Amino acid sequence: MLTPEENARLTRVSPGTPMGELFRRYWIAAALSSELPEPDGAPIRLRLLGEDLIGFRDTTGAVGLVDAFCPHRRAPMFFGRNEDCGLRCVYHGWKFDRTGACVDMPSLRQSSGQAPPPDLLFKTKVSIGAYPTHEAGGVVWTYMGPPALQPPLPDFEFLRTPATHRYISKSVEDCNWLQALEGGIDTSHSSFTHNNDIHNKGLVRNADTAPVLEVERTGYGFRYAGIRQVGSEQYARVYHYVMPATQFRGFVLDWDGTIRETPTLRGHFWVPIDDETTATYNFMWAYDPAIPLTPEYNRQSETNSGRGPGDVLPDFRMRKNLANDYEIDRLLQKTKTFTGITGLHSQDYAVQEGMGAICDRSREHLGTTDRAIITARQLLFEALEAAATNATPCGADPASFRDLRPVDLMIPAGVRWQDALARDLAAKF
Repeated sequence: MLTPEENARLTRVSPGTPMGELFRRYWIAAALSSELPEPDGAPIRLRLLGEDLIGFRDTTGAVGLVDAFCPHRRAPMFFGRNEDCGLRCVYHGWKFDRTGACVDMPSLRQSSGQAPPPDLLFKTKVSIGAYPTHEAGGVVWTYMGPPALQPPLPDFEFLRTPATHRYISKSVEDCNWLQALEGGIDTSHSSFTHNNDIHNKGLVRNADTAPVLEVERTGYGFRYAGIRQVGSEQYARVYHYVMPATQFRGFVLDWDGTIRETPTLRGHFWVPIDDETTATYNFMWAYDPAIPLTPEYNRQSETNSGRGPGDVLPDFRMRKNLANDYEIDRLLQKTKTFTGITGLHSQDYAVQEGMGAICDRSREHLGTTDRAIITARQLLFEALEAAATNATPCGADPASFRDLRPVDLMIPAGVRWQDALARDLAAKF
């Protein structure tokens, strides 16, 4: 368990907090590219790491990410005119480009009353806060840390995968980011929370509900396998945790142990909106380069996860939520599924949001299947120390994770998963 002080150190992300400063040392997801569909289109409100920001796509198609308020009189830039490669405040017309530079001050005059020259000196002294952006994989990425310490651009295999072979969506969770992350790297809960057929003993997650966890530290975080005994074989589900808040997992086998018709690899980017709210980016990409992901498959996958049509509200929050008890069906829980809640995503949110806005980890009692969570916390504390001295924190260098991929497959009993799955754990795109 953690002390209350340690828990606060890991969970608080506002500017100036240790974890907030650590997150600012990485490229993080700011928005889906689809949220800014066209040049000179409507700006969007964003909140990242406790900061209020505005995103806009300028005339060239490049994305700007600037402070939510004009530096003149703090008017809201959300109402700004997105025009001619800049966002113009509607209060007095001051205009800023995506780098934050002020490019026009039409409301000002010289002391003589004449119109100001094009290179008005005051214009060069005023800027709006802005962060660099990068688009890849249908995501707008940003770096919010010290410019001198900016790491290379993210380079996950998912980002290099053709658009025909990948899919991403977004949802907002009303709890602290660490609850979401720790749920994602906990492989043992799938035998319970996601058990939608409790009477079927032929399912791989029902055959062994107490997997053996093997965790290996890496240059990006760790990889680990949950090993379940299934008859004379082993079901090996290998995850990756990329610091500070990314998870990869295999989705190759169906629950009966056979290869899926469309095998995929999946994961999440978790980004703190603030201390008590988290943006979850849910992505998947093709396991086999010869099998693309069809729009029909993507829609069905989202529906199965509880993120189908009508399940996600305009603000990216889920229709099933704590206020309506995630529409739990107690009869379904009694007769068919472990939770009585439909949709894998909704099942996770019910547990994670149900812990409260920020879980009190000083009251936990961790067991043998919590090795991954314990290791993740150790890595985070170590990264906090590295960031405090301006050293490069674990997982900031994309070279450490560019060639990895997860997998879940059956392997012979007595064979090490590292050996049996070596080829499957290497990127194909």
